[in-house]
Amino acid sequence: MQQYVAAIDQGTTSTRCMVFDHDGRVVSADQREHRQHLPAAGWVEHDPLEIWANTREVAAGALAKAHLTAADLAAVGIANQRETAVVWDRLSGEPVYNAIVWQDTRTARLCADLGGSSGASRYQHRTGLPLSTYFSGPKIRWILDQVKGARQRARNGELCFGTIDTWLLWNLSGGPTGGLHVTDPTNASRTLLMDLETLCWDEGIAEEMAVPTSMLPQIRSSSEIYGMVREPAVLAGVPIAGILGDQQAATFGQACLSVGEAKNTYGTGNFMLLNTGTEQVRSRNGLLTTVCYKIGSQDPVYALEGSIAVTGSLVQWLRDNLGMISSAAEIEQLAATVADNGGAYFVPAFSGLFAPHWRSDARGVIVGLTRYVNRGHLARAVLEATAFQSREVLDAMNADSGATLTSLKVDGGMVGNELLMQFQADVLGVPVIRPVIRETTALGAAYAAGLAVGFWSGASEIRANWTADRRWDPTMDRSRREVLYHQWRKAVSRTLGWVDD
Repeated sequence: MQQYVAAIDQGTTSTRCMVFDHDGRVVSADQREHRQHLPAAGWVEHDPLEIWANTREVAAGALAKAHLTAADLAAVGIANQRETAVVWDRLSGEPVYNAIVWQDTRTARLCADLGGSSGASRYQHRTGLPLSTYFSGPKIRWILDQVKGARQRARNGELCFGTIDTWLLWNLSGGPTGGLHVTDPTNASRTLLMDLETLCWDEGIAEEMAVPTSMLPQIRSSSEIYGMVREPAVLAGVPIAGILGDQQAATFGQACLSVGEAKNTYGTGNFMLLNTGTEQVRSRNGLLTTVCYKIGSQDPVYALEGSIAVTGSLVQWLRDNLGMISSAAEIEQLAATVADNGGAYFVPAFSGLFAPHWRSDARGVIVGLTRYVNRGHLARAVLEATAFQSREVLDAMNADSGATLTSLKVDGGMVGNELLMQFQADVLGVPVIRPVIRETTALGAAYAAGLAVGFWSGASEIRANWTADRRWDPTMDRSRREVLYHQWRKAVSRTLGWVDD
């Protein structure tokens, strides 16, 4: 009987379940969006119970569309938005507060206080991360400080913390009746609480951040059988065998399994990862050192990462907040009505600036406006912002790695925008390559799970499944490219220092 592997891809705006065959092709998929709760400026929350309900629905939907049952699945893997923090009661399964999303900036003051005289680099030598609102640890601290009774309940061992992978795995494996409280190193390395060398929780940092270690999940590898699904019933008995944070999952799905291979994912934000092998490369140029994956008992593989907070979500903002377009797909057509940006630049520092700047005091700006600028120019500036931010990260990556990337693999929702992809190649000066299977995040989670149960034999089969679909070569001359990039960097400088406190 032919079997398949399923992946639950829980992202910032939606949850999907996808089923893949041995060739890495999509057999079926189902998707459902969840609400974005924005209770104050800079605050972003999700309802964990809504996410869990959606997970059950899309799992059933994906199987039904392909007329499959649990018996047809060799394993299921999980990919997830990484730094989003959930705290829940281990007996009832009820969250004590909404999930605080990775984009949320409410912990800016707390991060500054924790940094003290050492600043944002206080824990970087142990965790690979700067102190930033981006990461989970300060979010846990905020919940324990602000939710009445939460700190005492945590001290009593009544509360669990997890990133979304842990929340889903706990519920899938039984929830209050025996659910597994587990994560993997790719997610644990995004909390500011894990030692990159040992892949264990750093008790000293946890104590200084006032996070009881009893709340924290067990750290296991990214590819092993953790347990069996108990809920939803349509997946009952299927091994849960893979966990990867979404960007590491996309790296795996893109078959970037050798040192020096890199990918860039164009989603809510943009995330560029460079495989550095078993070596931890410490960035001097504003990048993160993170775990790329750990397969079973093998040594962990590390990566350099450039994280950009706002790219695809800027298109959503143009649609939902300004009403300039009625669907995200319309932006390419609108941007194509003009030949260039008309001198306008849009720096979307809605949550401050992430890599390579790490400035929480920055806020979004549109600069270079004249009466000549119209809707088309603004649409083009929105798309170009994604490409320019990726150029900043690629420059930092080249400087840190000591090598120059000669091409860039791309994936995610925005790679269908051919105008953007051509401009990306132009502003980088290297070819941009899109794979046949664009859903690389879900595919990477499926690969991790499938490897654990022997569905795929190893890296060679994963590499053999990767096929290029489209390649964009640079067409812009170097002098023009550098003029545009110089103007972009001037625009970025105008965002800094906007928030005084």
